[in-house]
Amino acid sequence: MALTGMDIYKQLPKTNCKDCGLPTCMAFAMQVAAKQKNLTDCPHLSDQAKTTLSEASEPPMKLVTIGTGDKACKTGRETVMFRHEEKFHNSTLIAIRLKASLNDGDALKTVEKINEARFIRVGETLKLHLFAVELDGCSDPVARVKAVAEKSLLSLILIGNDANVMKDCVDAVKAQKPMIYGANASNIDAMAGVAASAKVPLAVSGGSNEELADLAQKAKDKGAEEIVLCFKGDKPGQTLRDLTSARRVCLKKNFRALGYPAMVDLNGFSEEAEPIFASVFSIKYGGIVIVNGTEPWQYLPILTSIQDIYTDPQVPNTVEAKLYEIGSPGDDAPVLFTTNFALTYFSVAGEVERSKIPAYISVVDTEGLGVLNSYAGDKISPEKVVKTLAAQKANEKVKHHKLIIPGLLPIYKGEIEDISEWKEVIIGPETSREIPAFLHKTWK
Repeated sequence: MALTGMDIYKQLPKTNCKDCGLPTCMAFAMQVAAKQKNLTDCPHLSDQAKTTLSEASEPPMKLVTIGTGDKACKTGRETVMFRHEEKFHNSTLIAIRLKASLNDGDALKTVEKINEARFIRVGETLKLHLFAVELDGCSDPVARVKAVAEKSLLSLILIGNDANVMKDCVDAVKAQKPMIYGANASNIDAMAGVAASAKVPLAVSGGSNEELADLAQKAKDKGAEEIVLCFKGDKPGQTLRDLTSARRVCLKKNFRALGYPAMVDLNGFSEEAEPIFASVFSIKYGGIVIVNGTEPWQYLPILTSIQDIYTDPQVPNTVEAKLYEIGSPGDDAPVLFTTNFALTYFSVAGEVERSKIPAYISVVDTEGLGVLNSYAGDKISPEKVVKTLAAQKANEKVKHHKLIIPGLLPIYKGEIEDISEWKEVIIGPETSREIPAFLHKTWK
């Protein structure tokens, strides 16, 4: 919870010694509240005041880290209910379930397949984050966990109800900091003891928010430091209500007993329904979602939803305004221009690449707006397009004087021809998906 200047001032020595560089303690408190100064800039702050202010300023939702090194992934420490209020910070983690019923060979084949799953969208690489390894029913749980840990490029969640088996498995891969999932009312003391001893995260599972709060407190009392609240996804409507309620009382009421990231365990849904519910819970408000589907058509829609909702709404999603080469264009290659809104550029670039016709794409700085929005907001003009092309020396790349402009800006054709050396302006298609056919038809 954010501290006010007065909250901070009450903990200061109030001597106005100026050792912090400001004339008064009140001025220093206001600067700290505005995040322009650090508490450590006061050399006379008592240890008790440091502890008090540190605890009070701690975000309502704890941060949990699963894995170490390059495999480490974080969840939690969210501060708002809705993205437009600020932004969402740590994107939802998708875990692929490795069922105990799989034989060792099939389990490792799945691991290898998911390791290689990488998708480029709007300039970002989309990938999965975790393997959720089932222990109960596995013939040799420790061997399974060791084999998966050795092959996996992702961090691990270990699923099981037997605390003794869980301890053996955690000890085998403790250095990789897996998360334990299986703590409930019947085994909370033993499971929390395993998590506390190994210093690994613990997921607690209960039937209601009240039970989850109680289990989380018991786990904390036993020494578990990183806790995740697990919600069963078998009743989507109720799960969504519980997730929303837990998030609201955590952030709005500062109810610390539910101040932990949430995990949703999806099981029992059809192959077609699972991606839908996983996408819903990724948006509201699952920090981790466990799914069964291992095919791209099953998990790629989920990753796309996550990318969209975790994009910072306060920062335009842009690409650098420069001249891009698609393929290996020569001096007879077409020249197109578009805006620096990332989705617009990558849509255009992807379709040009699909056409198999090498080309140059000039990106004009429109402050992150698409074609129509930049036109409506006066962020683009024929003069700006011409100046951009000149600065990027596009004319030196080709021997022709032809320029392809977006089909949504046909009004620019005459003016660009009048004020520049681009004497033949060709009006392109209105949507990027029409680019391949357009280039094959018009560019000889």
